[in-house]
Amino acid sequence: MDEAVGKLRVVYMGTPDFAATILDRVSQWKGAEVVGVYTQPDRPCGRGQVCKPSAVKGLALEKGYDIYQPLNFKEDADVEQLAALKPDVLLVAAYGLILPQRVLDIATYGAINVHASLLPKYRGAAPIQRAIMNGDPVTGITIMQMEKGLDSGPILLQRALAIGIDDTAGTLHDELAVLGGDLLVEALQKLVVGDLHPKVQDHDRSTHAAKLTKAEGLLDWNKTALELHAHLRGISPWPGGYFILERAGKKSVRVAIEPGSIGPELEEGFAPGTVLGLQDDAIAIATADRAYLVRNLRPANKKVMDAKAFACGYLAQCDDATCSGEGLC
Repeated sequence: MDEAVGKLRVVYMGTPDFAATILDRVSQWKGAEVVGVYTQPDRPCGRGQVCKPSAVKGLALEKGYDIYQPLNFKEDADVEQLAALKPDVLLVAAYGLILPQRVLDIATYGAINVHASLLPKYRGAAPIQRAIMNGDPVTGITIMQMEKGLDSGPILLQRALAIGIDDTAGTLHDELAVLGGDLLVEALQKLVVGDLHPKVQDHDRSTHAAKLTKAEGLLDWNKTALELHAHLRGISPWPGGYFILERAGKKSVRVAIEPGSIGPELEEGFAPGTVLGLQDDAIAIATADRAYLVRNLRPANKKVMDAKAFACGYLAQCDDATCSGEGLC
């Protein structure tokens, strides 16, 4: 950016880690002056219900930015406070709050949003997770001009990112956050020289990415192994996948598992969900078509254990090599 043009007065709005990564990238761009950071109010969390600042607030404190945490923008005073900052542009990423039109109209260039999908696909709260769960081969970042409506504004820039067979919502989240920061800076560079060309979304092709629920953690073994692998990766790390292990004459056990790998085709007619035992240092579980191989399991109220320890303690498949020495054999 030409120094003669001057720096953009930026107000940044975001809350979680994803938004903090993008703010960090914006802070490194010499063409912007961050005049204020908006983030969600501190809320009690954890067993002690201790108020914890958001990731964006933590970063803003480190960088010495002025921080604002209105509950919403229903109060005139909150809108007036934002207007007093005289922003050229509002930058928004996972803020967690719907902005009213009178807020969107404050900045000279309006509000620009970073969304983790290739819009109009996956508008909504969980675009990263839903793309993986649906088995999509690609996702990406959209830089969008915000307007009234859910992720429906004109597209300013887009960039695709391949989804690997072992990518989880956690790993893809981190990659997309970095990509989002880079693409946002690129959009701002184009903005100051008048080289942004908004493109209206094809609303007929839009899909919705609903927020995840805890109930989606219970795995459905009637899916194919590939479908189950996609679902489990999409809910990792949250809410995480689990199944209920039924044991003859013993209490059933809830078992959380991490994403594994697709195993061989089933040679016999095992019912989906049947725990087949150890295969290649993994616990094999029947799906609709193949075995699914899991190497890390955590029974309720226990620590994560490897497949051999699990087989020893919960499947009665125990020998000197697998015995943990903790009284399981």
